[in-house]
Amino acid sequence: MSNTSISLRRSIRIATTVLVPPALLATVALLPPFATSALAQAREKLPPVTVEAPHQHKRKPRGVATAAPAAATPERGRAAADERRNSVPASAELPPEAGFNRGLSSSDSASLVTDLPGGAAWGAGGVSSLPAINGFGADRLQVAINSMLISPACPNEMNPPLSFVNPAMIAKMRAYLGVGPVSVGGDYIGSRIDVTTAPPAFVPEQAGWVTSTQLSGFFRSNGNAYGVDANATVANRDTSITYTGGWVRAGNYKAGDGSTIKSTRYETQNHAISVSKQSFGNLFTFQIGGQFIPYQGYVNQYMDMVYNRGLYANGRYEGVFDWGKFEASAFVHQIRHTMGFIAPDKVSDMPMDTKSLDIGYALKATVALSGHDLLRVGNELALNRLDDWWNPVAGSMMMSPNAFININGGTRDRVGTFVEWERHWDRQWTSIVGLRNDVVWMNTGNVQGYNAMSYGADAAAFNALDRARTDVHVDGSALIRYEPDDVSQYEFGFARKTRSPNLYERYAWSTNAMAMKMIGWFGDGNGYVGNVDLKSEKAHTVSFTAGWHDPAQRIWDVKVTPYASYVQDYIDVDRCATASCLASNPANLTASTGFVYLQFANHDATLYGVNVEGRLTVWDDPVYGQGQVRGLIGYVRGRRTDGVDLYHMMPVNAKLALDHRLGGWTNSVELQLVGSKDQVSQVRNELTTPEYALVNLRTGYQWQHVRLDLGIDNLFNQNYYLPLGGADLVDYKVVSMMGSSAAYGYNVKGPGRSFNARLGVSF
Repeated sequence: MSNTSISLRRSIRIATTVLVPPALLATVALLPPFATSALAQAREKLPPVTVEAPHQHKRKPRGVATAAPAAATPERGRAAADERRNSVPASAELPPEAGFNRGLSSSDSASLVTDLPGGAAWGAGGVSSLPAINGFGADRLQVAINSMLISPACPNEMNPPLSFVNPAMIAKMRAYLGVGPVSVGGDYIGSRIDVTTAPPAFVPEQAGWVTSTQLSGFFRSNGNAYGVDANATVANRDTSITYTGGWVRAGNYKAGDGSTIKSTRYETQNHAISVSKQSFGNLFTFQIGGQFIPYQGYVNQYMDMVYNRGLYANGRYEGVFDWGKFEASAFVHQIRHTMGFIAPDKVSDMPMDTKSLDIGYALKATVALSGHDLLRVGNELALNRLDDWWNPVAGSMMMSPNAFININGGTRDRVGTFVEWERHWDRQWTSIVGLRNDVVWMNTGNVQGYNAMSYGADAAAFNALDRARTDVHVDGSALIRYEPDDVSQYEFGFARKTRSPNLYERYAWSTNAMAMKMIGWFGDGNGYVGNVDLKSEKAHTVSFTAGWHDPAQRIWDVKVTPYASYVQDYIDVDRCATASCLASNPANLTASTGFVYLQFANHDATLYGVNVEGRLTVWDDPVYGQGQVRGLIGYVRGRRTDGVDLYHMMPVNAKLALDHRLGGWTNSVELQLVGSKDQVSQVRNELTTPEYALVNLRTGYQWQHVRLDLGIDNLFNQNYYLPLGGADLVDYKVVSMMGSSAAYGYNVKGPGRSFNARLGVSF
């Protein structure tokens, strides 16, 4: 290990640990936990109505935002969005139209994350990719959908949070990066992604009741995908009722070489209804919704999704008072999920069922201590219940006569409390300092296998353990912003953040080869077993952002953000050394090729990288419209301190685009560049991928209430491999004792050229 690496790790750890001395924990008082039933977010815009701020009977304090900020024209909306993106420290936000635009080419909401600095997506099903930012992916990111926290409810994480919304349903997506304020949330070490759908809209009093509806239908040639999206609102001065939803069906897609990528078909629908009410500075919203996926194929998993139903209710309250602002939210989310096989690409019989329940609340008070100081205090509760069982298969010696109990009554409960001080020292300097404490309790019941012969020893050993675990998180963050003039801005942040293992990482128990291959959301074909004694991950992160722009922030801007993280007890894997694992693969401890069997284990790790983003208006003319160049470059390097590279690190990549707007006409040409992935996880026998370049085109025209969008993805029909797509377990087979099995050594190919079209109407 190099002296430079040791020095960097020590510096990061010392700088962040001093934020949270145990003596300061006494300043964090646990607020009384109580549930509330209201949810609201401010809508950016809703043509053709105008959004009003809620009527208030009390004076608003300095530095406290109103519950529902006004929005007017699209131009003012874009300017306001830019201003908000610049005003929130350690975060990045997509423009309001990003979700709708993405829906032309993809129904995977996680793909939106690739437009954020450092963003990437782990390949999975057609609507279920797992997001990653700055090298932290899957559960190391926390995703909140309308304040709901949705826990893994599948041993392959086939139903991640972003799969419960279609891209067109997303009105706002903001990512708080690794040094984000503690008030954002706890129990994650990467980024927190907040997604808002259907924020409330209100109209002036004299307008009475106003309705607004948008309907669109789309088609994508690759995979023969087609679907509809809908948004409808009826509102007056103090009441807003909104429906959002969509449905899509797609077949298997084709790669650039013309080959069909099996097990990539899917169908999904999502629906949500929100009711909002504003009165005298108070804003209430209640939402109910649901999702249904009858099938979704997975080319990088041994199983497919054959049923997924999600039902939820959530609410939020926002109130503005003389002393500041109070926010309260609560939610309940239920999942019923089944894995199986979708013929003809996969043919077998092995049902795997999961049911999950998430319940939680969050309370936050923002107090204006003075014209320069804000104090935030809050309390959160998140409860998760999980059952995972695999029914016996009639006539099978290996999978009978009992049901396989994978997780029996699993519980994962968390209570978090924080205090945060924001100080505006003068026009140039701003600081945010906070402390946070989270306590996580986990446990699960006794388990059993299909039969005692193949599974009895593991089950007995697991049942004999004391499985209850309590993790105490002590976190802190400090952010400093310096704006010396109208053309530059600098941010420095450092933070300590902690994440406890999920229920599968800690409690998946069987070392039987077949059972292990059913565990894992990594898409690598390997088998996994849990580890009851896993420690929580502790990330010590430092980040610096330097930004420059024109005085009006309308012509150009550029930002450069280097960052580094040292993670104590990073949850990675070791080769499984039990007798059962070695019997299944005698070379399991040393094999450098082939699929292997792994156990979750703690290792220290470092991640570092840099993100560069910028835009430049190259022309702005009444005749030729406006042309703007934008770009995004990302690089990340992740490695354990013992020299093993971390899994699923996105290679260096860039997006460069030229956007053109003229009246109701919009055009865009985008170049996507991805370098070769040569630094791969040796312990998992991860595959390398070559570099590639893609060109995407898009054009659209708005005629009053009708809009037509056309696009071509992968214009030159390039054949390439997804660097985070995992292993292709379906298209390549070898002869085995079971007749045939997945062949090692094949990456998942990316989609070839697709012609996309969408027709929308609003009224």
